Amino acid sequence: MHLNKEFPHLVSYARFVALIPRMLIPLLAYLQRRFGPCTGISFIDSTSLEVCDAKRISQHRVFAIDAKRGKTSMGWFFGFKLHLAVNDRGELLACCLTPGNVDDRTPVPHLVNNLHGKLFGDRGYISGPLSKLLFEQGLQLITRLRKNMKNQLMHLSDKLLLRKRAIIETIIDQLKNISQIEHSRHRSPVNFVVHVIAGLLAYSHRAKKPGLHLDERALLAA
Repeated sequence: MHLNKEFPHLVSYARFVALIPRMLIPLLAYLQRRFGPCTGISFIDSTSLEVCDAKRISQHRVFAIDAKRGKTSMGWFFGFKLHLAVNDRGELLACCLTPGNVDDRTPVPHLVNNLHGKLFGDRGYISGPLSKLLFEQGLQLITRLRKNMKNQLMHLSDKLLLRKRAIIETIIDQLKNISQIEHSRHRSPVNFVVHVIAGLLAYSHRAKKPGLHLDERALLAA
């Protein structure tokens, strides 16, 4: 194999797969250390993690109990949702996995429990009770309004930051296409979670992350 001399004690592929579950707890602990600081400006979103093609759901066995049917703006899928919170520097602040049928708003109070300032999300996070709960936690939830909702006064800087919400969509795109956190070849639920965590860690080590590089002048000029 390539580079065998540099790694003389490299285990076989079968042994490597068998050892993966042992890394779950250490990787989780390390991921916590890799989270960035809350800057007072945070963005939240979720993405689907499809575990098999929709045509093969009835034949799927690995995630038959844990995975669920869910729906995104792109359509129906079978699998899980990865919920993310990031800061304006493109650094991860928090994350969690849920079955695909869980409402995006459900894990938010726990997900952003340690954040403060302003939290920007899409229309899927609109909820009076959720906004009130987060406000009591010291966090202001800001979203765009639905078409059937009355217009509300909003600070200019908040409107400008809402336009910058694409930063988290860019991060999700990198997680899927560069870190490759989504594929349909998992052999066990534990290995699936380890794979996702490893992808998040790989992203956290990227030297250049999507960032807004905010300062007062840039924000006013946006």
